[in-house]
Amino acid sequence: MKKSILVIVENLPVPFDSRVWKEACALHAAGYEVSVLSPRGKGYSRGHEVLQGVHIYRHPMPKEGNTPASYLWEYGCALFWEFLYAWWIFVTRGFQVIQGCNPPDNIFLVALPFKLFGVKYIFDHHDANPELYLSKYEREDAFYKAQVWLERMTYRCSDIVMATNESYAALAVSRGGLDSQDVFVVRNGPDLATFKLVPPSPDLKHGKDYLVGYVGTMSVQEGLDILLDVALNIKTRGRRDVHFTCVGGGPGLAGLRLMVKHYGLDDMVNFTGRVPDKELLEILSTSDVCVNPDKPCAMNDISTMIKIMEYMALGKPIVQFDLKEGRFSAGEAAVYCEKEDMAAGFADKILWLLDNPEERHRMGEFGRKRVEQHLAWEYSIDNLLAAYQRAFDKKARHAIGDESLSARIK
Repeated sequence: MKKSILVIVENLPVPFDSRVWKEACALHAAGYEVSVLSPRGKGYSRGHEVLQGVHIYRHPMPKEGNTPASYLWEYGCALFWEFLYAWWIFVTRGFQVIQGCNPPDNIFLVALPFKLFGVKYIFDHHDANPELYLSKYEREDAFYKAQVWLERMTYRCSDIVMATNESYAALAVSRGGLDSQDVFVVRNGPDLATFKLVPPSPDLKHGKDYLVGYVGTMSVQEGLDILLDVALNIKTRGRRDVHFTCVGGGPGLAGLRLMVKHYGLDDMVNFTGRVPDKELLEILSTSDVCVNPDKPCAMNDISTMIKIMEYMALGKPIVQFDLKEGRFSAGEAAVYCEKEDMAAGFADKILWLLDNPEERHRMGEFGRKRVEQHLAWEYSIDNLLAAYQRAFDKKARHAIGDESLSARIK
């Protein structure tokens, strides 16, 4: 029987969600029939299409919010459509495994009724949502307690957990109570076949000597407000030779653009919004230094950010805060700011790198080799396939057990 799976992701449309798309393509290449259910988004409005052998279904979504109430509405709408689409896909194409990619941690609710048909559930753990909530709102209110409960129930429903790093794997065992044999670390490294250095474009430096690049989501925990304070600090020192370009979209983008105007940084900082991969690669390839201003907090300390490995893949030196998983990923490819330094310390590190080209080259070479030899996506595929093999082995044992029970009853 053909092994068929359904991957559900709510945060971003596919194939724009690069991790989910890489997983889907790797699974299809390994012989699985893959269906992916994601929201519609800008540039990804078709309800169904087949790309590289993967069936992609996209459901409607309300406008992205940035408050607990708007998140509740957004997730409620998504859950409704996920139920409907999942049953349609089950009837028309079938699947034996559902993979739920958080955030949020409510996709297990879609999977629950299918467990009656022997379908196994794999939890693809992208974000630690209780910590994520605290990083945004800094309070343990009813919404926080709901996040804790949803995470607990997600773990309880999961047959397999795929974690993006060892910190998340430890959570699955300690907080989720899973057997370590059912937890697999599937890191989110860049695909070096497509994510490559391109010739720099001097025009992207906006007439300045140096370009500082950033790519990521524009929201509270990403620390873009800190980065604007850094830019202002550099400007007040009299440096007019540095430009900052920030690539990406998100609920905080409009507010950040207003901050740029308020700080008088229009001549020094620009936000591009979401751009095609070609433009993204041109900006990062032109950058002299790349930054990861994720604010120091419990969420960011235990999370792995794909942007760090993307910078490294292009041979770019990095400035970031001294956080556990960020240091594991970058090693000597980054210089680290202490949590107390914030804007002034971050600015010091950027300027030091800009003024030391030999050190930038050494760090960039270290980062590029670390990705090529350890952190690229190709090194995660074996664990991805092992996680699925474990899920299908469990399904097979469950089926044999049902047959044995049926035989004893007869």
